[in-house]
Amino acid sequence: MCGIVGYTGSRPCRELLLAGLGKLEYRGYDSAGLSLVGDGRIDSVHAVGKLSYLQEAVAARDERNGGSLATLDAESCAGVAHTRWATHGRVTQENAHPHDDASGRVHIVMNGIIENWAELRRRLESEGAVFTSETDTEVVAHLIASHLEGDLFGAVRRACLELRGHYSFVAVSADEPDLLVGARKECPLVVGRGEGENFFSSAIPAFMAETRQVQFVEDDEIVTMTPDEVRFFDAAGKEVEREVTEVDWDEATAEKGGYETFMLKEIHEQPDAIAETVGDRLRPDGTLDLDDLGISDEELRSFRRVLVVACGTSYHAGVVARYAIEEWSGVPVGVDIASEFRYRKPLFKTNDLVVGITQSGETADTLAAMRLARSSGAKVIAITNVMGSQATRDSDGVLFTRAGLEIGVAATKTFVAQTAAMYLLGLKLAEVQGSLPPEVMAGLGSDLRAMPQHVQHILETQTEHLAEIGERFRDAGFFFYLGRHIGLPIALEGALKMKEISYVPSDAYAAGEMKHGPIALLDDRTPVVCVATDLPMLDKMLSNMAEVQARGAHVIAVATEGAHQVAENAEEVVYVPRTDWLLQPLLAIVPLQLLSYYVARARGLNIDQPRNLAKTVTVE
Repeated sequence: MCGIVGYTGSRPCRELLLAGLGKLEYRGYDSAGLSLVGDGRIDSVHAVGKLSYLQEAVAARDERNGGSLATLDAESCAGVAHTRWATHGRVTQENAHPHDDASGRVHIVMNGIIENWAELRRRLESEGAVFTSETDTEVVAHLIASHLEGDLFGAVRRACLELRGHYSFVAVSADEPDLLVGARKECPLVVGRGEGENFFSSAIPAFMAETRQVQFVEDDEIVTMTPDEVRFFDAAGKEVEREVTEVDWDEATAEKGGYETFMLKEIHEQPDAIAETVGDRLRPDGTLDLDDLGISDEELRSFRRVLVVACGTSYHAGVVARYAIEEWSGVPVGVDIASEFRYRKPLFKTNDLVVGITQSGETADTLAAMRLARSSGAKVIAITNVMGSQATRDSDGVLFTRAGLEIGVAATKTFVAQTAAMYLLGLKLAEVQGSLPPEVMAGLGSDLRAMPQHVQHILETQTEHLAEIGERFRDAGFFFYLGRHIGLPIALEGALKMKEISYVPSDAYAAGEMKHGPIALLDDRTPVVCVATDLPMLDKMLSNMAEVQARGAHVIAVATEGAHQVAENAEEVVYVPRTDWLLQPLLAIVPLQLLSYYVARARGLNIDQPRNLAKTVTVE
């Protein structure tokens, strides 16, 4: 979850490190800190809370006359920094990174979890180590120091041989002031290459203002970095080569661009996210060009079952895909929460296709499920938004979502991009199976290409109405969501968004299940959000809405333009454009995103940084 940044070069690096943390604060904001190397020592500053508190602590220290760090701050050209999402240990200054060994000669910043930390800590304490925090990270600092014999790289390599878990970290030593050593195991770590300077980070945006030359660190690799050289080594200490890639992201995508929050900006970027994802992959006649997938038509034709594994919002995109793929191709689809799937008995066949959906490409549970499937003989495809991420290396094929950088913790444009990508995969399976007539394929293709314009229409015509609804229900103590068939995953995603950013308890159910218990929750204070777009079973959904109204609850419906009968069973109706009913989720989710947004805004909450959440879940 956490964000790490490292720098070594010719420039004073304090402000570079702080700027890098600013780009990564979405990864964690429980505490923050930095360590600067120079004059034969390493000095640190830490603060509990958001990055602004660290910046205040640095500024306050600068004001102190004769402060021991003043000279070092001005001259230090190497250091590491961190923004924390707490796993081991409470949110306290003592638990904030960077952590060091007893002597203060070795400092590290880490993202991830060390599973055998307690065992290592007991051993190190028996050898005389003195710990000052509750974290597993401090164990790594002491472990490296225990192996240090004037060679930080060797000490890191020996320490990694003893560590169990999933992590990435960067270490510095006072004895080798211009050297940074990074290590990765299943958590993100990238290198930024500059002229006479180099960077480590959890994600590219941390150094994108300084360089666009990137190298991706693979699992079980150790990287040594000086101002003029970056070298990659495998776990055995053998040097390996890593390609330098130039990223072409626009730095402005990491800024709010005039919107009040990143989330609102990213909601409005959804037309582009869909257009880019569909792009040149869908021909005018409805046929597909998925050559970048990496799996041939012959292989796709051979699959007899599809299994989707994902977490959170990505799971909901997978549930949408289940309905569409089965309807179009006739191939049965199972969808599992990755954190549960990874612990089930693996029952795979060689003609199974497993699809792992992960926005970051670094979601720990999804990666573990993909590895389990692949090791059991199944073919694995990754649906991800990040080139070079771990998911791309743990799969046989990749379908990138092309959503661009997403900063808001609550996923929006990545959800519609994932759903669009899964629609493409479903249409491709139908194409190779020959299960849909050409004219139907062409019609679906036309409807899918029109989605960006439809989403834009919703944003232009319904935003003000949804802001009014959000204000009306700002004090609701509970939201209930209902959907049927392909509307159910949209209800699930809408409820998740409401929980994530407004902190209002929310639940979602298949509408047919309402009378099997959940209807007991309804009273005259309850807003009930119903996904009532065109469905073959819309009449059943209307009956469910009438049952809700009979209990005095307030129905907010998302309906297809022209479906005026929905208004007879709802107090508020938000209309979306008409399209093929299986594609409606791409439209129906937009009002639910905006509803959660405006409820949260009316409640005065920090929408981009919801409490207890981080953007990328790289720990179990």
